Amino acid sequence: MDFELSDDQLALREGARELLDGLAPTTRVRTVVDAGGGIDDGLWKAMVEQGWTAVEVPDDRGGLGFGAVEVAVLVEEVGRHVAPAPFLPTLLAAHALARAGRDDWTERLAGGDAIGCVAWTRPGRGDVHAVGDRLTGRSDPVPFAPSADIAVVVAETDDGPGLFALELGERERPQREPAMDMTRELGWLRFDATSAVRLGGTGEVDALVDRGAAFTSAEMLGGASRAMDMAVEYAKDRVQFGRPIGSFQAVKHRCADMLVDVEGMRSSAYWAAWCIGAGDEDASVAASTAKIWCSDASKRVMASALQVHGGIGFTWEHDLHLFLKRAQLDQVSFGDAAFHRQRLADLLRPRVEAGRSVI
Repeated sequence: MDFELSDDQLALREGARELLDGLAPTTRVRTVVDAGGGIDDGLWKAMVEQGWTAVEVPDDRGGLGFGAVEVAVLVEEVGRHVAPAPFLPTLLAAHALARAGRDDWTERLAGGDAIGCVAWTRPGRGDVHAVGDRLTGRSDPVPFAPSADIAVVVAETDDGPGLFALELGERERPQREPAMDMTRELGWLRFDATSAVRLGGTGEVDALVDRGAAFTSAEMLGGASRAMDMAVEYAKDRVQFGRPIGSFQAVKHRCADMLVDVEGMRSSAYWAAWCIGAGDEDASVAASTAKIWCSDASKRVMASALQVHGGIGFTWEHDLHLFLKRAQLDQVSFGDAAFHRQRLADLLRPRVEAGRSVI
């Protein structure tokens, strides 16, 4: 079985990396961060022009005609560049709306005429409730909500979690809130018997969680890979006691452990993306597995990268912090590792009880 990316997928990755190398170097990301965070309008426009927002739209409808693996390829590069653009939430919102048959909103998002955001709250917390088509409560922090035009919201209903959508006008958009991750803007969506459109129930929520977990894992993979590369380059250049620190055994082990973690992240994230794209019955299992591994591994990689950089790595002025802070938000988005361990156990328990293999 061939686990390598196809030629088309490799070409997509190279094209995405070239675009982001030019429009999202860390110097330009720093400009957005220093301005208080938000969206790089020039970068976002370029992504739309390249068709990124229509990556899963069939080519006979004006899209790129790709699938979930290609989405993971693009999201990995977004994470690798900590790109300040609402690519992933817009894509997730568009897919949820497309599944519900809301072609009007889907076309606006896919065409880049609107920005999407996704408000997911861990089940059982009950922060957002729905009675009929009315939402009440406050969401968890939502990336890019202060600029979003359309919000997809998970809310508690009498028959379990439900998926809803609504348009955000100037009155509904939240203010930008202070946050550790300044490569993205954050806001809390507040609802007071706010009218919304119901997109579906538990099945639609699960599909959203699968995609959110899988693609957030791909974004963490990109950030961890870049942090590892930065640490390795620094270990080659930094000289101590007359030798590059990369020649010291302790530093070598740190870098080797980072590589093991990153490659594990790559395997799990792309397995999840493939399962989702193929409609495999293990899609939820794969998505939760990826989120568990990538959340934990991301923490280890970022910690090791900090240690290799030494004192300079702990200063806010160093670019490593852009990746560290973004990873911290990704680690808890669409469920942290603890949530997905429980979800994975719930998914596998019936197999064990039936005497079936869990693999």
